[in-house]
Amino acid sequence: MGNVRGKVMAVCISESKGTAKQNVGRALCRENHGFVGDAHAGNWHRQVSLLSFDRVEEFKSRGVMVGPGDFGENLLVAGIEFKALAVGTRLRCKQVELELTQIGKQCHQGCRIFQAVGDCIMPRDGVFARVLQGGEIEVGDSLQIIAEEERG
Repeated sequence: MGNVRGKVMAVCISESKGTAKQNVGRALCRENHGFVGDAHAGNWHRQVSLLSFDRVEEFKSRGVMVGPGDFGENLLVAGIEFKALAVGTRLRCKQVELELTQIGKQCHQGCRIFQAVGDCIMPRDGVFARVLQGGEIEVGDSLQIIAEEERG
């Protein structure tokens, strides 16, 4: 499991809750906080949200026009099926280290995508993490699952 790598396709933040995030290309991820400037960052268990690029592409194949950040995700990553991971799984991107704290979430039925199409993938496929070690993350970076024996 430690050799599984994904590629960061988007780094998204929003200044206020309840709005789509914008792909900013790169952002500073602060330890025990989340992305600097993101409304969902703070001292809690859902500092960073991650979503599989493949699930978004699948959703788009149904004719729904969505882009990076539309589901409220901070990181859109190709090559990792996040919902298959366990809480406690650690991920590394350069010096940034994340620990999964929650798989899925209850979607507020008022989310823009749910209102438009009657479905949203974030509750099923999104995951949340806390930041164990901070640093910068940018589009194109490699994100990998850290095997337990590799943890520092």
